[in-house]
Amino acid sequence: MVGFVWSAIGSKDYFTWFLEVVPAIVGLGVLVYSYRRFRLTDLVYVLILIHCLILMVGGHYTYAEVPIGFWVRDALRLTRNHYDRLGHFAQGFVPAMVAREIFVRRGVVNGTVWLYVLVVCFCLSFSAFYELIEWWTAVSTGEAATAFLGTQGDVWDTQWDMFMALVGANVALLTLGRWHDRLLRELP
Repeated sequence: MVGFVWSAIGSKDYFTWFLEVVPAIVGLGVLVYSYRRFRLTDLVYVLILIHCLILMVGGHYTYAEVPIGFWVRDALRLTRNHYDRLGHFAQGFVPAMVAREIFVRRGVVNGTVWLYVLVVCFCLSFSAFYELIEWWTAVSTGEAATAFLGTQGDVWDTQWDMFMALVGANVALLTLGRWHDRLLRELP
């Protein structure tokens, strides 16, 4: 809640702020609604919190103007602020773990290979859907969506966004899969 309030106070553009933080608000609503019926592992809750904070920071400054993104740009001599790449990496990383937990606990798929494939496909679908939302927002609001899109003149921004979600999903599964399995075995 502190991050949410901070992100709203003095945000660069309230329309963009709203667009950037609405996934966190919706996610919180889903988590509150499902908490008693389907409690997730602490690992997944922490990842969701981190993702929400990434969204809130991006909403406060707009993704193209997050200060740490400028620092990384200058330190690595990049041509643009890449904070949005972090956001899209998280857009694959965190949903991969959420989907993995739901798929495992609900017995959606048997076998680790099919679980991996299905989770990655879910994350790519989620990322593509988000890109469609960005497109629909741009079409319906015109110039007001420029900060929300955050393309910074990159004609390949949409493809990079989906690629970063793909990388995030794979990194999550490869680095956290075994730990997540142990946590799932410990659930009552």
